[in-house]
Amino acid sequence: MDPQLPQTVDAYLERIGATRPTRPDAAALRELQLRHLTTVPFENLSIHLGENIVLEEQALLDKIVVDRRGGFCYELNGAFAALLRALGFHVTLLQARVHGDEGRLGIPYDHMALRVETDDGTGPWLADVGFGDHAQHPLVLGDRTPQRDPRGAFRIVRAPVEGGEDYGDLDVLRDGLPQFRLDPRPRALADFRGGAWYHRTSPDSGFTRSPVCSRFTTTGRITLKGHKLLTTVGAERHETRLDSDEEVLAAYREHFGVSLDRLPAEGGAGVSVTNG
Repeated sequence: MDPQLPQTVDAYLERIGATRPTRPDAAALRELQLRHLTTVPFENLSIHLGENIVLEEQALLDKIVVDRRGGFCYELNGAFAALLRALGFHVTLLQARVHGDEGRLGIPYDHMALRVETDDGTGPWLADVGFGDHAQHPLVLGDRTPQRDPRGAFRIVRAPVEGGEDYGDLDVLRDGLPQFRLDPRPRALADFRGGAWYHRTSPDSGFTRSPVCSRFTTTGRITLKGHKLLTTVGAERHETRLDSDEEVLAAYREHFGVSLDRLPAEGGAGVSVTNG
């Protein structure tokens, strides 16, 4: 995002209900991440609508700001990185592998996260608006002690070296359970094309199995999976069955601000992945 285009920045800030920060400090980063999490949904609907997804900065901004949609990690963190840079933050894209069942690691470029430097001498910070149910606030990337967050106790530790060279990988844990393994080397947006292609096409990817749309709330989380609306408030979980297509489309609009003219298909719809 060109920092000389304030109207683009202002439109993004309006989208997430935030004001332009006076300086790129930790307090501003914290507020921007929270606003993003509570307004822009984590969703994989493009896969199930047959929509093209372009891993190019302007296309991501158009989707989130102009079309008022969400996305998954590559889209959400890619666009958020552009906003932060335009506001004066120094941002580096990082790749991560998600810890799955039985401790298995996902593919390289499984996830995108952000290393953010502020002008107040704190950090650097691990910011993330694209991992679904994760930390509400940015985490101090260099802190190896538990970090308290409204969503749990997070800890960033050195990952074990399992053969090959040691690049200083880090495991991000939530309440003692590993979430993803972070590679600290800087990456470019185009580097994530392979991971994005896998998650849009592979039957082994959870994203191709069914449509999902989810966002943070001030008290928990709200998620729409197919015809099921799931609401979490603290430790309580409520499920509502939506019987008609009209009810599902209305739920997308009401709870996520997403206006669709048709329901996403239950299976992937042959989406292509390009880089612009």
